[in-house]
Amino acid sequence: MNAFTPEVSVIAGVGPGLGASLARKFAKEGCRLALLARSPDFVEALSKELRDQGTETLAIPTDVGDADQVAAAFERIRDRLGSVDLLINNASASGPFGQPFVEISHDSFARGWRVGVLGAFLCSQAVVPEMLKKSAGCILFTGATSSVRGGAITFSSAKFAMRGFAQALARELWPKGIHVAHIVVDGVIGENELEPDLEDQLAEPLMNPAAIADVYWGLVEQDRSAWSLEIDLRPHRERFFE
Repeated sequence: MNAFTPEVSVIAGVGPGLGASLARKFAKEGCRLALLARSPDFVEALSKELRDQGTETLAIPTDVGDADQVAAAFERIRDRLGSVDLLINNASASGPFGQPFVEISHDSFARGWRVGVLGAFLCSQAVVPEMLKKSAGCILFTGATSSVRGGAITFSSAKFAMRGFAQALARELWPKGIHVAHIVVDGVIGENELEPDLEDQLAEPLMNPAAIADVYWGLVEQDRSAWSLEIDLRPHRERFFE
């Protein structure tokens, strides 16, 4: 077996739904964590929660679409926690859903690409050199079903580009011992992992973020003889089964 166990993990893009559940799951598995998000109050509160439970955690307010902020964040991470073993690119900025194409501003469109695509590029480039030295590491990308079948213009196009970036990166890095994988999330993610039964009350089922986080950890633990490049997650009552 060629099992991989990350010691230092970075989650880029941490909110109250999937990002928070990823942080709790990876803390439970013994990782030292760096949490990057634009919301300083939330990310610091989550970091304190995890520190109180015994996890070494570093909260860094960061706009991942800003190259200088990303460089400064990863310098702090290396100084405080050490070299990064695992990166999760979980950030996105979509602009208003359902907005007609002709009403989308160029600033809003550029913002979606800057956070979702450039941000993933910047964060990945910050960790790959050290992973290459160790011939080990893992980079995961949070995707969406609209990357393969359309949807909101800004969000879908950025997720489509990020999916292509993840696939190209995997092609280069897999032979060098770095596992790159893309997760297509096909559904609405709930914000409270402690209320998984809420989805049964809704016409459109919610996905439990804690269950999604378990899948991410499963990818990390995969033996390198049988890595996944892409997996698709969807709730059991999704309409495409009807």
